[in-house]
Amino acid sequence: MEDTIGSNPPSLGFLEKLKSWLSWSWTYVCFVWFGMVLIMVYIVWSPLKLQETLSSASVFLNTLTPKFYVALTGTSSLISGLILIFEWWYFRKYGTSFIEQVSVSHLRPLLGGVESSSSTGLFSSINGEAEPRPSVSDCKVWRNPLNLFRGAEYNRYTWVTGKEPLTYYDMNLSAQDHQTFFTGDTQQLKPDDAVMQKAWRERNPQARIRAAYQAIEMNHECAAAYVLLAEEEATTITEAERLFRKALSFAGKDINLLVYIKRRLAMCARKLGRIKEAVKMMRDLMKEFPLLGMLNIHENLLEALLELQAYADVQAVLAKYDDISLPKSATICYTSALLKARAVSDKFSPEAASRRGLSTAEMNAVEAIHRAVEFNPHVPKTISEDHYVYS
Repeated sequence: MEDTIGSNPPSLGFLEKLKSWLSWSWTYVCFVWFGMVLIMVYIVWSPLKLQETLSSASVFLNTLTPKFYVALTGTSSLISGLILIFEWWYFRKYGTSFIEQVSVSHLRPLLGGVESSSSTGLFSSINGEAEPRPSVSDCKVWRNPLNLFRGAEYNRYTWVTGKEPLTYYDMNLSAQDHQTFFTGDTQQLKPDDAVMQKAWRERNPQARIRAAYQAIEMNHECAAAYVLLAEEEATTITEAERLFRKALSFAGKDINLLVYIKRRLAMCARKLGRIKEAVKMMRDLMKEFPLLGMLNIHENLLEALLELQAYADVQAVLAKYDDISLPKSATICYTSALLKARAVSDKFSPEAASRRGLSTAEMNAVEAIHRAVEFNPHVPKTISEDHYVYS
């Protein structure tokens, strides 16, 4: 790792310094520009006879007829219309805004959207030292409540496709969540909790599993260690469920652990075919802990209700959570689009639609699909890949 970092060309350091300087200077560039304009006006006021020039300019503006302003307004409206038409065409073809894409891809890095390269991730290397990673642009992070089990499902994807489904960024985010969710106050950590806190940061899966067994040797009732083993070592859902039940028996009064374990047990029940049992467990969790919304258990409930084809219950859940004021998610957007498309699919005819146009319900379905794709354009491709892997 050190050799790799030391071999970076000096030009990269220069570019990073240049970007950092641009980011820092952008805050003050407006004030500098305004000051330079004032100084320039003061210097050239007498030589260029600016006062006379301003007087002649005011006379010119007063002589302009209304036709000029009509032409000016029409030209600006024409240009705005062309931009709007191009944006609409680009969005229809690529599912994203051209102006937004250019702003995020090209302008944001110059304005400070990239973190300093000196920042490091949470993961530690095998010898315990922090591994510096390349910085990434800021982005919104949405927790995925439908995340699969690493040992029983993600490994299966790796066996079938030969690809790693989890990136370093995914692992880093989950490490942060696990540390804050399971270890609590770092000032009052027990020895086994300290081991588990380090275990969540380990990048190597075998190192995490060894750390979990080490925590169990210190305290055979360490619930977080059994959670890690259920997530990462168990190669089947049945084995993962057994380990989660063991973790539940040792969870005690730790609300975070209780809710996490019960949610994962409900997901195990759904994956093992006990869907009604899973629905009941999720509903009970939502009633017992209504304020603990960070796990988004309602999205797990939507998944189970869709599998039961209980579309009325799905609509009731969406009516509560698919609100403009609440953060959206891919699950909610695509489920809403599915229900609206399903409502019009039986009677839909392309020939009839081309003659009479789309009805209100059909337009709502199209808009819901566009909203879902705009929120996360990768879901359709992911669904097709998952169907190939898990079929």
